[in-house]
Amino acid sequence: MKKSIFKFPYYLLIIPLILAYFAKSGYGFVFKASVPGSCILILVFLHRKVLSTISDVWYVFAAFFFSIIGDWFLSNKGDSFIMFSLGISFFFIAHVGYLGFALANGKLHKFFTVVLLSGYIVFFFLCMFPAINDTVLLIATFLYLLISCFSFGAAFGIKLKPVVKWSYFLGITFVLFSDTIIALSEFTKYRELNFLILPTYYAAHIIITFAIMKKIYYKANIAIYKK
Repeated sequence: MKKSIFKFPYYLLIIPLILAYFAKSGYGFVFKASVPGSCILILVFLHRKVLSTISDVWYVFAAFFFSIIGDWFLSNKGDSFIMFSLGISFFFIAHVGYLGFALANGKLHKFFTVVLLSGYIVFFFLCMFPAINDTVLLIATFLYLLISCFSFGAAFGIKLKPVVKWSYFLGITFVLFSDTIIALSEFTKYRELNFLILPTYYAAHIIITFAIMKKIYYKANIAIYKK
């Protein structure tokens, strides 16, 4: 069994997938936190001997960790603008982690970022700004919009193997897509797409974890990936 796991390490991604099912089914915050948490543990377990030589991966660890904290605040926010603002703040830090990893392996794609940012700024002022009466929340959401677009643009500019780049980019795409649905739900009361929030959020962590696993394989050619 142990040899099988090391021969096909990607099978370990079934673990966060199962946890995501229970989280989506309403089994509590522990399962919600276990999705990014298990992704961290999988990466540490597989690559514990080389973590000191791949410092860029720690950006992703930080992103997953602060996502857990941010998710706790949003899961318990009720009608509190402060809790919602704190949740956004921790997800902001998570995006800094995603941005850090992307910039460590490439550069910001300026044209793509400008186009994306232009669209989201229009979205902010048309859909979000009129619905936000709290100054702290207004600032938090706008700053979060900015960092989201920058992390997305940096993911597009990654200079790694195609399977790594596009897997990571797809993961960040799912993060942005999930956040956009949340914004629509919270500020425009359009909730027809709410059923996609959690699946895309959890899929983002699993896909990004896959991208990191492939990235480490290509860089270090770790023996555990060899048949």
